[in-house]
Amino acid sequence: MINLKLPDGSVREVEGPLSGLAFAESIAKSLAKKALAIKIDGKMMDLSTVIDRDAIVEVVTPQTEDGLEILRHDCAHVMAEAVQELFPGTQVTIGPVIENGFYYDFARAEPFKAEDLEKIEAKMREIVDRNETITREVWSRDEAIAYFKKIGEHYKAEIIESIPAGEDVSVYRQGEWLDLCRGPHLPSTGKLGKAFKLTKLAGAYWRGDSRNEMLQRIYGTCWATEADLKAYLTMVEEAERRDHRKIAREMDLFHLQEEAQGSVFWHPKGWRIWQALEQYVRRRIDASGYVEVRTPQLLDSKFWEQSGHWGKYRENMFVVPDEVPSTEEDAPVLSGKAKLMAIKPMNCPAHVQIFKQGVKSYRDLPLRMAEFGCCHRNEPHGALHGLMRVRQMTQDDAHIFCTEEQIKGETEAFVSLLESVYDDMGFTDLKVRLALRPEQRVGSDESWDKAEKALEEALNDLGREFTLAPGEGAFYGPKLEFHLKDAIGRSWQLGTLQLDFNLPERLDASYIGEDGAKHRPVMLHRAVLGSLERFIGILIEHYEGKFPLWLAPVQAVVATITADADEYAEKVVAELKAAGLRVELDLRNEKINYKVREHSVGKVPAILVAGKREAEEGTLSVRRLGSQQQQTMALADVVKSLVDEATPPDLR
Repeated sequence: MINLKLPDGSVREVEGPLSGLAFAESIAKSLAKKALAIKIDGKMMDLSTVIDRDAIVEVVTPQTEDGLEILRHDCAHVMAEAVQELFPGTQVTIGPVIENGFYYDFARAEPFKAEDLEKIEAKMREIVDRNETITREVWSRDEAIAYFKKIGEHYKAEIIESIPAGEDVSVYRQGEWLDLCRGPHLPSTGKLGKAFKLTKLAGAYWRGDSRNEMLQRIYGTCWATEADLKAYLTMVEEAERRDHRKIAREMDLFHLQEEAQGSVFWHPKGWRIWQALEQYVRRRIDASGYVEVRTPQLLDSKFWEQSGHWGKYRENMFVVPDEVPSTEEDAPVLSGKAKLMAIKPMNCPAHVQIFKQGVKSYRDLPLRMAEFGCCHRNEPHGALHGLMRVRQMTQDDAHIFCTEEQIKGETEAFVSLLESVYDDMGFTDLKVRLALRPEQRVGSDESWDKAEKALEEALNDLGREFTLAPGEGAFYGPKLEFHLKDAIGRSWQLGTLQLDFNLPERLDASYIGEDGAKHRPVMLHRAVLGSLERFIGILIEHYEGKFPLWLAPVQAVVATITADADEYAEKVVAELKAAGLRVELDLRNEKINYKVREHSVGKVPAILVAGKREAEEGTLSVRRLGSQQQQTMALADVVKSLVDEATPPDLR
C-alpha cells in the first residue's frame, strides 16, 4: 500500500503501483474523464505514469493553469501535425506555450498565407476527431539524430545535437506523427477539444539569432471551453479597439519613430498626463516619509561589476566608452581601448552610493529613498511595443534601507500605499503573489526564514489575500508581486516589493547599530506604478482615452457657435485657467456640430458651448463626453463644478 496526499491535505491509502489515470478513477469516474495529466511531488507527468511510492499527488484538469498549459502544448503539436499533412516537406522547429496560447516555427520555402490558417484549423479539428493515441518513447541521442536527419528534419537534429552525448531523449508519438518533446502530453488528441483558434502569422529567426535563417511562425490560442475561447477573442477585439497607440494618435499624446527605437516623443497633451501622474505620486510619497533624490545616468562599469549586473545583465545594458570620439576622417571613431561606462538600467546601485555618504546610525533607519529615475534597457527591436515595452523608461522607483526588524512594518506601509494609489487610479481588482526562495540563492536559511515570515505576516495583518509562488523569488530575497485587472479583464503585473540582503553586502553599505558595531541594512526595492510609460499605456487602454478629469490632458474646450461670442469665450477660458484648469479655446469658423464631434474624438471630457445667448446671459451649454444631452449652467457654477471634479483624489 502507498499513501498519496491530495492538495486539500487529505491522504488516500491505495494499492500500488498504479497509473495516474487509475488513481483518478479511484477517486471518481467523472474526475478520470476530465483528467489531462498527473502532478507527482510538484512535477507534471503523463496520466500513464506509474505511481509506486508515497507522494503528493494532484490530478490535473482543464480548469487549472497546469491543465491549460497542457492543452496549449498539445494544440501546438496538433497544429504541427496538421501543417505537415497539408504541406509536405515543411520542417517543424520549436513550439512553446506562451501567455494565452502557443506558437510553432516552421521552415518552408513557400510563405504561408492568411487563408492557410483556416485550412490548418480544419485539419486540426479532423485530428482531434481521429482521437489519435499519444505515447511517450525514450530514444538514444544518436538514434534520434539519425532518425530526424533521415526524414529531413534538420532543425530537430540540430536541437538534439546540442544535448550532451550519452543522454536519452524523449519523443512523443501522436498517431503516425511524432516530435521531440519533454512532455507531458494528453493521453490522446480527442482530449484536446476544439476550443482553439489560429490567430496570426509572423517571421522569426532560428533560435532568435538574426544571423540565422528566417522561419515562419504561426500563433494560436487554446482554451478549456468554447465559452472561454469566445470570451478571450472578444477581449482581444476590445483590446485592439482600445490600443493605446491608436488612441494616442487620436488624442495627439505621443509618437515613436525609427530614429529613436524604444524611446517616446511626448507631445504637449501626453506630457500633461505624465506631469499629473508624477505630481500625484510625488505628493503621496512625500506624505509617506520618502526623500527624493536624483542620480547620474552614466556610471563607471565598476559599480555594475560590484553589484553583479555586469556579469548577469550586461547584454541588456547600453555600454559607453569613456573617451572623446575622433573627428579625423581616416581614423576610427572610437579607439576600443577606453574604460567602459554604462547608462543605468536601474537605480539601485546609485542609491546605495548616496546611502554610503557619511555614517548612518540605526536611528536613521528606515531611510526611504525615492527617484523618478530615467533608465535605459537594451531591448531587442522586435520586442518593442508602444509604451508597453520601451528602451527608455522612468520608474517611480524607491529603496527602503531598514533593519530586519523593520521589514514587516515597512511592508505593511508600502502595501497600504500601493492599494490606495491603485484605488485612486480606478483599479480595484488586485491580486498579490508572495514569491519564495529559489534553489539558487544567496544568504542563510535563517535570514530567508525571517524575510519570508515578515512579508507573510505583513500581508496577514493587512487582511490581504495572497498566493504563494515557491521558487520564484529573486536570488537575493523573497518578493511581492501585485497583479491588477483592467476594464476588459487583462491582468498586468506592475507594483513590486523585493527584499534584498545581497546588494548592501556587495556594495559595502552599513550602519552603526545600538551595540556600536557595523551592520548591513536590508534593502527593499519597491515600485508602485513601475514604468510610468507602461502605466500610462495601461491607463489609456483601461479608460479608452476617457480619463477622469484630474488626469485628462485637456479638461475642457470652450467652443463658440458664432463670432458674436468670441470675446465672452476668451473671458471664460481666462477664468477657467485662473482656476487651475487645462482648457483650450476653439474660435474656428466651423459649425458647432463639427467642433463637438472633433473634440469628442479627442476625448475632451467637457465641451463648453458659447453662443450669442450664452454671452448675454453669462451661461454655457455644457456637453459631457459620451452624452448626447447638454445642460445650461451659469459660468460660476461651471467653474466650481469642474474644479471640484478636477481635484486629484489625494487632495479631495
